[in-house]
Amino acid sequence: MKSRYTIALAGNPNAGKTTVFNAITGSRQHVGNYPGVTVEKKEGFARHNDVELNIVDLPGTYSLTAYSVEEVVARNVLLEDKPDVVVDIVDSSNLERNLYLATQLAELSVPLVLAFNMSDVAENRGCNIDEQALAELLGVPIVKTVGHKNRGISALLDAVVAIAQDPAAAIAKQRRPNYGPEIEPHVKQLTDLIRQRCRLDHHDRWFAVKLLEGDEETARRINRLCPAHTEELLAEADRIKHHVEGICGDPAEIILADRRYGYISGACTESVTQTVEARHASSDKIDAVLTNRWLGLPIFALLMYMVFQFTFAFGNPAVDFLDGRLGELRSWVIEAWPGQGVLESLVVDGIIGGVGQVVVFVPLIMLLFMAISILEDTGYMARAAFVIDRLMHKIGLHGKSFIPMLIGFGCTVPGIMATRTLEARRDRLTTILVLPLMSCAARMPIYLLILGAFFPPRTVFKALGIFNVTNQAMLLFAIYLIGIILAIVCAKLLRKTLLRGEAMPFVMELPPYRMPTVKGLAIHMWERTWLYLRKAGTIILMIVVILWAMATWPALSETQVQTFEQQRTTIAARADLGKEQIRDRLSEIDNAELEAGLEHSAIGRIGRAVAPVLRPCGFDWKISTAMLGAFAAKEVFVGQMGLIYSVGADADEQSHLLRDRLAAEYSPLQGFCIMLFCLISMPCMVTVVVTARESGSLKWALLQVSYLTVLAWVITTAVYQAGSALGM
Repeated sequence: MKSRYTIALAGNPNAGKTTVFNAITGSRQHVGNYPGVTVEKKEGFARHNDVELNIVDLPGTYSLTAYSVEEVVARNVLLEDKPDVVVDIVDSSNLERNLYLATQLAELSVPLVLAFNMSDVAENRGCNIDEQALAELLGVPIVKTVGHKNRGISALLDAVVAIAQDPAAAIAKQRRPNYGPEIEPHVKQLTDLIRQRCRLDHHDRWFAVKLLEGDEETARRINRLCPAHTEELLAEADRIKHHVEGICGDPAEIILADRRYGYISGACTESVTQTVEARHASSDKIDAVLTNRWLGLPIFALLMYMVFQFTFAFGNPAVDFLDGRLGELRSWVIEAWPGQGVLESLVVDGIIGGVGQVVVFVPLIMLLFMAISILEDTGYMARAAFVIDRLMHKIGLHGKSFIPMLIGFGCTVPGIMATRTLEARRDRLTTILVLPLMSCAARMPIYLLILGAFFPPRTVFKALGIFNVTNQAMLLFAIYLIGIILAIVCAKLLRKTLLRGEAMPFVMELPPYRMPTVKGLAIHMWERTWLYLRKAGTIILMIVVILWAMATWPALSETQVQTFEQQRTTIAARADLGKEQIRDRLSEIDNAELEAGLEHSAIGRIGRAVAPVLRPCGFDWKISTAMLGAFAAKEVFVGQMGLIYSVGADADEQSHLLRDRLAAEYSPLQGFCIMLFCLISMPCMVTVVVTARESGSLKWALLQVSYLTVLAWVITTAVYQAGSALGM
């Protein structure tokens, strides 16, 4: 173990750095200039617990961006001289601005200690800092000091020596800003490329960020360290930079700075009772309302309800239009391909009747994604995460778990993969096990089908005479809320039983509010909609074709077909019946033959076998079969129901809307139970595979499937039986 260490003091101008330097070194110091510049260089010496310390006082700087000679000098010392520990002297009374430098030092991956100087001034101004909590959130030790009174200096040196003796462990604990879903993957991509091409002593991420900021000094340093790959790295950085700026509408440097301030603001919000930062004055005033302990959750609920209201208000007419065109397309195909038999049935019943019923909801999906993108791009979703974070801690979940859950509203699979950011295994497992209860986009076509069939839009009440509150938006909001509540309850039970333990601290970033760009919203909306369409055109198409084959074969025997033909002949020959009566009777026979054909098919036999288990939930064999198909992909439920009501039907019957057929055969209570069961029951097949892979064991995937399916059956049965008893 070394007995002599070099310690660099960094900090903003006027943060008391020189005072702390003098308190540590006393008279054992000398002053000179850095080579080639007129910037003053101070060095001093101290001994602490038999350890020699060489103290270097870096020039005062607000950041490590190369705007001034002082900043360049400070960077060069850190990158080239490689001090054993960096002590960032922070003005405790101006915390958020001073911590900006600390985030850059952490990104530089240097062993770091934060000295919260002027702590007496902060206390006198009513600023109460929980240093221990903030240290855990940042992953950096924090020591309170009052430099001019020599207070806290010994404790600071204790921390410095401890870090110097194990710098690798200290760096591993540090938490660095996450630049959000639009930027972070690109930062990682560029970081990996730099790591492959250059040897930069673990500073790869810092170099990547600086290249994205367009830092010329960093570009020159890259050219010196790995000239063979400079052109490639700069070209890739430039490409990513233009992509990010095109989406966000601001220079990359400003966007990255905003994310750093958001990281700092989130950490201070959780650990500082009062903080002053002029730059965020307007954001703080808004946050005082949006993240208020009592108003935060109701505001979040209201905004989510408005998202659903917006989706239905503008999306339903488009869905009705597409549904009508779908019926016309089916009629046109039947007229164009008369007597084509199996091929006609495949196209009309399988592809148009199955996949078409999924695609018809694209307008609603697009509007939903657009509304959510607006909330994300303005910065509100980060506030929602902070509001929910309080609740997450109470149920024993990591605050970071909200991010995967938020992603889970789009798709459960990337949500599960996002749990990799959780350090503790029990936090990861708990989040993975409850994530399917977040209503993913794949369930949305099911909800929309049921709402359209059983709950035609009507105004429940009108707020202020202009804001219509509709039953469809209320029911959809209720389904989402039920999923969230069940996730909370299940997470609490898991943390009390199988996965006991304390939740780890987490910094919830609060970026400044921004005005979304049209281009950014368009990209977000299209990317997510395209994933939905691609899934409909590949996985769902394949599954629906398989289900169509299972619903077509084996066909009725000749004897059974002849029996129905004889019935038709008998009815047609009856002189005591009028034309309308004969037509109605013949229609009944056609429907009976269709029903018999479906029950005789492979899918009908499977449905009849499963139906007794799901009958207490209010489901017949048709719904039971569609529920099984939904295990492959949730949207298949809609395709399967469309398939069931189209196979064997004539052109006139096929022009009927699927929603009308469902409304005629089932009750609104059964419709609601379908939504409830699809919300809770076992996730899709891909989710099960990803759960097994991410958890490292098949047993967790089987537990997820088992407990969700049992829970779905119990709750849906209770709701249906209670509703039936009440005559609903």
